[in-house]
Amino acid sequence: MSEENKSVVARWFKEFWGNPWNPRVVNELATADIVVHYPMHEPKRGRAEVLKFITEFREAFPDLNFWGVGELIAEGDYVVGRWEGGGTHTGPALSDFRLGSIPAASGRKMKFAGTTVLRVQQGRIAEELGQEDALTAMLQLGLIRLPEHDGPATRPDGALPAGWNNMQESTETAR
Repeated sequence: MSEENKSVVARWFKEFWGNPWNPRVVNELATADIVVHYPMHEPKRGRAEVLKFITEFREAFPDLNFWGVGELIAEGDYVVGRWEGGGTHTGPALSDFRLGSIPAASGRKMKFAGTTVLRVQQGRIAEELGQEDALTAMLQLGLIRLPEHDGPATRPDGALPAGWNNMQESTETAR
Protein backbone atom coordinates (compact mmCIF):
# COMPACT_ATOMS: atom_id res chain seq x y z
CA MET A 1 0.00 0.00 0.00
CA SER A 2 2.82 2.43 0.80
CA GLU A 3 4.21 2.34 -2.76
CA GLU A 4 0.74 2.99 -4.20
CA ASN A 5 0.28 5.91 -1.80
CA LYS A 6 3.66 7.32 -2.82
CA SER A 7 2.54 7.18 -6.46
CA VAL A 8 -0.65 9.10 -5.64
CA VAL A 9 1.32 11.75 -3.74
CA ALA A 10 3.97 12.02 -6.47
CA ARG A 11 1.21 12.69 -9.02
CA TRP A 12 -0.43 15.24 -6.66
CA PHE A 13 2.87 17.07 -6.16
CA LYS A 14 3.49 17.17 -9.91
CA GLU A 15 -0.01 18.09 -11.10
CA PHE A 16 -1.31 20.21 -8.19
CA TRP A 17 1.87 22.04 -7.14
CA GLY A 18 4.00 21.70 -10.27
CA ASN A 19 4.10 23.81 -13.40
CA PRO A 20 2.24 23.29 -15.61
CA TRP A 21 -0.56 22.32 -13.27
CA ASN A 22 -3.65 20.24 -13.92
CA PRO A 23 -6.83 21.68 -12.31
CA ARG A 24 -8.63 18.36 -12.91
CA VAL A 25 -6.29 16.66 -10.42
CA VAL A 26 -8.34 18.04 -7.52
CA ASN A 27 -11.44 16.07 -8.56
CA GLU A 28 -9.38 13.08 -9.65
CA LEU A 29 -7.16 12.68 -6.57
CA ALA A 30 -8.74 14.54 -3.64
CA THR A 31 -11.41 13.18 -1.32
CA ALA A 32 -14.61 15.24 -1.22
CA ASP A 33 -13.67 16.53 2.26
CA ILE A 34 -9.93 17.08 1.67
CA VAL A 35 -8.14 19.42 4.09
CA VAL A 36 -5.13 21.44 2.88
CA HIS A 37 -3.36 23.43 5.57
CA TYR A 38 -0.15 25.44 5.55
CA PRO A 39 0.53 28.04 8.26
CA MET A 40 0.75 30.95 5.77
CA HIS A 41 -2.88 30.35 4.73
CA GLU A 42 -6.14 29.56 6.47
CA PRO A 43 -7.02 25.85 6.19
CA LYS A 44 -8.96 24.88 3.06
CA ARG A 45 -11.67 22.22 3.32
CA GLY A 46 -13.36 20.38 0.47
CA ARG A 47 -12.54 20.17 -3.22
CA ALA A 48 -14.21 23.49 -4.13
CA GLU A 49 -12.21 25.48 -1.53
CA VAL A 50 -8.96 23.75 -2.46
CA LEU A 51 -9.53 24.38 -6.18
CA LYS A 52 -10.41 28.05 -5.51
CA PHE A 53 -7.27 28.44 -3.37
CA ILE A 54 -4.86 26.99 -5.93
CA THR A 55 -6.54 28.83 -8.83
CA GLU A 56 -6.24 32.22 -7.08
CA PHE A 57 -2.70 31.44 -5.93
CA ARG A 58 -1.70 30.61 -9.52
CA GLU A 59 -3.45 33.70 -10.93
CA ALA A 60 -1.39 35.83 -8.54
CA PHE A 61 1.81 33.83 -9.20
CA PRO A 62 1.51 32.54 -12.80
CA ASP A 63 4.96 30.90 -12.68
CA LEU A 64 4.23 29.15 -9.35
CA ASN A 65 6.13 25.88 -9.19
CA PHE A 66 6.99 23.50 -6.38
CA TRP A 67 8.93 20.26 -6.72
CA GLY A 68 9.90 17.39 -4.49
CA VAL A 69 13.36 17.22 -2.94
CA GLY A 70 14.62 13.77 -2.02
CA GLU A 71 12.59 10.61 -1.70
CA LEU A 72 9.03 10.34 -0.44
CA ILE A 73 8.68 8.40 2.81
CA ALA A 74 5.55 6.30 3.33
CA GLU A 75 4.13 4.42 6.28
CA GLY A 76 0.58 3.11 6.16
CA ASP A 77 -1.78 5.87 5.01
CA TYR A 78 0.82 8.63 5.44
CA VAL A 79 3.36 9.97 2.96
CA VAL A 80 5.94 12.62 3.83
CA GLY A 81 7.70 14.74 1.25
CA ARG A 82 10.16 17.61 1.29
CA TRP A 83 9.87 20.31 -1.36
CA GLU A 84 11.15 23.61 -2.67
CA GLY A 85 9.58 26.19 -4.91
CA GLY A 86 8.07 29.59 -5.33
CA GLY A 87 7.11 32.09 -7.96
CA THR A 88 6.86 35.73 -9.01
CA HIS A 89 3.85 37.83 -8.10
CA THR A 90 2.82 39.31 -11.47
CA GLY A 91 -0.94 38.76 -11.24
CA PRO A 92 -3.85 40.24 -9.30
CA ALA A 93 -3.70 41.30 -5.67
CA LEU A 94 -3.70 38.40 -3.22
CA SER A 95 -5.15 38.57 0.27
CA ASP A 96 -4.94 34.88 1.16
CA PHE A 97 -1.87 35.23 3.39
CA ARG A 98 -2.52 35.30 7.15
CA LEU A 99 -0.09 38.20 7.54
CA GLY A 100 -1.66 40.45 4.93
CA SER A 101 -2.25 41.22 1.30
CA ILE A 102 0.04 42.05 -1.57
CA PRO A 103 -1.03 44.55 -4.24
CA ALA A 104 -1.48 43.52 -7.87
CA ALA A 105 1.66 42.72 -9.82
CA SER A 106 4.09 43.56 -7.01
CA GLY A 107 6.88 41.85 -8.95
CA ARG A 108 8.11 40.26 -5.72
CA LYS A 109 9.65 36.82 -5.91
CA MET A 110 9.40 34.14 -3.26
CA LYS A 111 11.45 30.98 -2.99
CA PHE A 112 11.21 28.76 0.04
CA ALA A 113 11.07 25.13 1.19
CA GLY A 114 9.01 22.93 3.44
CA THR A 115 7.86 19.50 4.47
CA THR A 116 4.40 18.05 3.96
CA VAL A 117 2.57 15.09 5.48
CA LEU A 118 -0.25 13.74 3.33
CA ARG A 119 -2.85 11.18 4.35
CA VAL A 120 -4.06 8.96 1.54
CA GLN A 121 -7.44 7.29 1.89
CA GLN A 122 -8.52 4.70 -0.68
CA GLY A 123 -6.16 6.10 -3.31
CA ARG A 124 -7.09 9.77 -2.76
CA ILE A 125 -5.54 12.66 -0.84
CA ALA A 126 -7.60 13.23 2.33
CA GLU A 127 -5.24 15.64 4.12
CA GLU A 128 -2.25 17.74 3.18
CA LEU A 129 -0.64 19.29 6.25
CA GLY A 130 2.53 21.21 5.61
CA GLN A 131 5.12 23.26 7.37
CA GLU A 132 6.81 25.84 5.19
CA ASP A 133 9.52 28.41 5.71
CA ALA A 134 6.90 31.13 6.04
CA LEU A 135 9.34 33.66 7.49
CA THR A 136 11.46 33.60 4.34
CA ALA A 137 8.40 33.85 2.05
CA MET A 138 6.82 36.68 4.05
CA LEU A 139 10.10 38.65 4.09
CA GLN A 140 10.51 38.20 0.35
CA LEU A 141 6.92 39.33 -0.30
CA GLY A 142 7.35 42.38 1.93
CA LEU A 143 4.59 41.31 4.33
CA ILE A 144 6.98 41.51 7.26
CA ARG A 145 10.20 43.43 7.66
CA LEU A 146 13.28 42.94 9.73
CA PRO A 147 13.60 45.48 12.54
CA GLU A 148 15.67 48.56 11.82
CA HIS A 149 19.19 48.24 13.21
CA ASP A 150 22.80 48.63 12.15
CA GLY A 151 23.02 45.05 10.87
CA PRO A 152 21.92 43.52 7.58
CA ALA A 153 18.39 44.04 6.29
CA THR A 154 16.45 42.57 3.42
CA ARG A 155 17.50 43.62 -0.05
CA PRO A 156 15.07 45.56 -2.30
CA ASP A 157 14.05 42.27 -3.94
CA GLY A 158 13.01 40.95 -0.52
CA ALA A 159 15.79 38.38 -0.30
CA LEU A 160 17.82 38.02 2.85
CA PRO A 161 21.37 39.32 2.71
CA ALA A 162 24.19 36.88 1.99
CA GLY A 163 24.88 34.68 4.99
CA TRP A 164 21.56 35.28 6.80
CA ASN A 165 20.15 31.90 5.91
CA ASN A 166 23.38 29.96 5.92
CA MET A 167 23.61 27.51 8.80
CA GLN A 168 27.14 26.47 7.85
CA GLU A 169 28.39 30.07 8.09
CA SER A 170 26.74 30.62 11.49
CA THR A 171 28.14 27.31 12.77
CA GLU A 172 31.68 28.25 11.66
CA THR A 173 31.32 31.72 13.22
CA ALA A 174 30.28 30.16 16.52
CA ARG A 175 33.46 28.08 16.71
